[in-house]
Amino acid sequence: MSRNYDKRYNQRQRSKASPRYRAPRPQESVTEDERLLRRPTQPLVSPKEPMPQEQEKEELHALDRALHFDFTLTDPWRVFRIMSEFVEGFDALAHLPPSIAFFGSARLKMEDPAYPAAVETARLLAESGFGIITGGGPGIMEAANKGAQDGGTCSVGCNIELPFEQKPNAYLDISLDFNYFFIRKTMFIKYAEAFIIFPGGFGTLDELFEALTLIQTRKVNHFPVILYDSSYWGGMITWIRDAMLKRKTVNEEDIALLRLCDDPQEICRIVTESYQESYRQDRFPSNNNHREQTIR
Repeated sequence: MSRNYDKRYNQRQRSKASPRYRAPRPQESVTEDERLLRRPTQPLVSPKEPMPQEQEKEELHALDRALHFDFTLTDPWRVFRIMSEFVEGFDALAHLPPSIAFFGSARLKMEDPAYPAAVETARLLAESGFGIITGGGPGIMEAANKGAQDGGTCSVGCNIELPFEQKPNAYLDISLDFNYFFIRKTMFIKYAEAFIIFPGGFGTLDELFEALTLIQTRKVNHFPVILYDSSYWGGMITWIRDAMLKRKTVNEEDIALLRLCDDPQEICRIVTESYQESYRQDRFPSNNNHREQTIR
């Protein structure tokens, strides 16, 4: 059983009538993210042509329609929803110990070799004092949260509303639900001291390259980004070198942000040493440029 992190928070969450922001879903299962990013199509009209009569009528009655429209379905109202998700996430995660984010496919089962490797990696990091943050779902996320509880640390899941329901896994001390991907990714970036990337699909790649972009552009401190399973990720690294580096769209320093490793104990060592060095530099800075230095 994990330590008593945020049990009061979980009791408060369970006492609510329903999960946060989860309104009854319509038959078509349109998510809040989709509504935010969707914009009605309009006819294309050349500036040299007169406005079509149909469009004139549309604009004439636009104000009347707006007065009878449910304001809570509009973009300005969504700003309040977005703000409340940030507040809820920051409030729930503010007192986490230094934590590590795990990413990987929700589709990988317990029989896949990556599953026990994720459990073991998370357990070792937990025993070293780190909390574990995942997307809260099945597969690699479940494995990492299980390892967190096996190691006695705080196990966090940041779930996301999807067109198909993704249920939180059974190994969470803190479980949060998000409607918006960008808020969820902010929580990973803000509260993680390293990213451990297990085999995954487009979602995993999105989170990987988001982290690399923020490190490359110095929006966040350098922290380890480790790819587990060189046989899975090796082809991507080769492509980055053979295609991107050759065309000079990246440089050697950018590629050095990625690290391949197949050993859970080695991953734990890299992450622990990196965090200890970062902690030392924050407490006893030897120069003003330590934020820009790679500390792997």
